[in-house]
Amino acid sequence: MLSILTEVVTVHCKYVSRDPIRVFVTHAFEESDDYVRVFEYLESARNFYYRNCGNLALDQTKGRSQDAVREELRKQIANAEVVIALSSLYSEQQDLLIFQLHYAKASDKPVVFLPLFGRDQPKVKTLDGLLDETAAWDERGLVDAVKRQARHEDTTRWDTIEFKID
Repeated sequence: MLSILTEVVTVHCKYVSRDPIRVFVTHAFEESDDYVRVFEYLESARNFYYRNCGNLALDQTKGRSQDAVREELRKQIANAEVVIALSSLYSEQQDLLIFQLHYAKASDKPVVFLPLFGRDQPKVKTLDGLLDETAAWDERGLVDAVKRQARHEDTTRWDTIEFKID
C-alpha cells in the first residue's frame, strides 16, 4: 500500500513540475517593488511551480504607442492561467491596470488582487466585478489563491501549534 502511495505521489510531483501554473502579474513595463515581491513570495513556496508569462521588455521596433503597449499586454495575458493584479499599479497607471483587468475578464482569466503592501487599501469602485479573489501579502495566502483560481485546487493546509502545558 505504501509503495503504491509513494508511486502516485512521485508521478504527481513529476506531472506538476512539467506543467507549472502560468502566471501574469500586472505591470506597466517597469519593475516595481511589489512586482518583485510577488515573485519572491512565489519562489519561496515549496512544491509550487509557476511560469511567468509577463515580459517587462517592450519591443521598441513597434514603438511605445498605446496600441502597441496594449497589443503586447494582450499577448502576455493570453498565455496565462491566472492574473495577479497589483493595486500599487492603480495609483501609477490606472488606465493600464483597468485595461489589463478588462482583458483578463474578457479572456476568462481569473484575477487575484493584491492590496497595497503594508497599508490599508481603500475600496475602489472601478475594480468591482473585475476581481475574483483578494489575497493577503504572505507567501501561503498568495500561493493558495493562485492554485484555487488557476487550477481549482483547494489547499486544505492546517497550522499546527505545539506548546507545553505547564
